[in-house]
Amino acid sequence: MTDVVVRPLAAGEENLFDSLPDPLPELRQVPYADGLAAGGYRPENTWVALRGGRLVARAAWVEPPGAVGDPWLERFDVTAEPEVGAELLRAAHEAFGGPRPYYAAAPAYWRRRPDVKAVVERPMEAARLAGLVERGERLRFTWTGTPLPAASGRHTFRPAHDAAEINDLVGRIAGPEVLTGAETARAVAGVDLATDPLAWLGDSPGDWRVALTDGVPVGLAGTAGDACYPLLAYLGVLDPPVLADLLAEATGVLAEAGAREVVADADAHRVATVAELERTGFRRLRARVVFTP
Repeated sequence: MTDVVVRPLAAGEENLFDSLPDPLPELRQVPYADGLAAGGYRPENTWVALRGGRLVARAAWVEPPGAVGDPWLERFDVTAEPEVGAELLRAAHEAFGGPRPYYAAAPAYWRRRPDVKAVVERPMEAARLAGLVERGERLRFTWTGTPLPAASGRHTFRPAHDAAEINDLVGRIAGPEVLTGAETARAVAGVDLATDPLAWLGDSPGDWRVALTDGVPVGLAGTAGDACYPLLAYLGVLDPPVLADLLAEATGVLAEAGAREVVADADAHRVATVAELERTGFRRLRARVVFTP
């Protein structure tokens, strides 16, 4: 068998990276050239594996300009056996001074589709062979204007009073049901979006909605209308029955401001939240399986 050559991508070799056809074209992926132009992708953070001069694996780590955290592996495609992908990762990790997180993107419902599952699992197996550990799966949803469910009438809503009220409610919520862009917040700014969302989203109380039952706060939602996409950045509840109404309320706030698409991320193991997102009119866009050292 021809030996495999593993090395960083050299400047000017963008066409080599793109010479491998996209194995999952239905995913929304930033084109490599666009990532280079924006500064997130860099040749020294991009590695390739070649067999007989032909590209058989490629990996691109993202490090946005000004980021305080480590780069994360965003694009990782392996057409050869998983051991080749693992060899590539080990060489890159050694050059980086240690392993980095990998967010393995997959189409929605990828486990139910044998052809897609075979493509997705090859780089995942390579990641495991290279010592990365699977930590969970996050789902991305999108709402594109479908009618929102009618409110139950059991809850009222108002903007947050101030940053102090937001921080107080965040401190009382054990874990948010919806948390969109958490990986980016941690890598770019070193912020834990679940416990300190204002450090990433800013402290405008008008972007937050407090849900109340008989005047008592029972839920909190933070929106962002001017991010890459309008999104539900944070949504947490103190009383589970408020979840459905709060999802519809927060989505409606963005829609009234002109949003034609709203995105939201939720952990796959939050079955009730996933069901409510889908009932609210969100559809699954993709999955991300998280691997960390």
